[in-house]
Amino acid sequence: MTSHQNTQTMKPATAAKKLGVYLEATPAEFQEGVVSRAELVALQTDPPQWLLDLRRDGPHPRPVVADRLGVSIAGLARGGVTEALTTKQIEELRSENPDWLPRERATQAEVRKEAARLKEKKADEAAQARDARS
Repeated sequence: MTSHQNTQTMKPATAAKKLGVYLEATPAEFQEGVVSRAELVALQTDPPQWLLDLRRDGPHPRPVVADRLGVSIAGLARGGVTEALTTKQIEELRSENPDWLPRERATQAEVRKEAARLKEKKADEAAQARDARS
């Protein structure tokens, strides 16, 4: 009996998300095809020029924009940013520092701080449980 291995593929939208790029800014052949896992790994390890350019200049998808601004995706929406932005537009937002940006950064910092506190609490509880069983 011969084992037959199928090549796993993904939609371009999934591949773009994994690569951290805005799908609509990718080349047409990328948008119209399917991407195998091997092709994705090749794109990640040895990115072509178009991918390097997109990662550097954008336009960037909202998760990347949010990360570069230090806010959440919801914070972007509350600030009125609903579309992809280029690196230049992100820098302009930083320099303009609209009222919502420091507020959303503070909110995001509090969320991260609380998440870290809860993670530490959970780790402490797990350690106590292990000690109790010993």
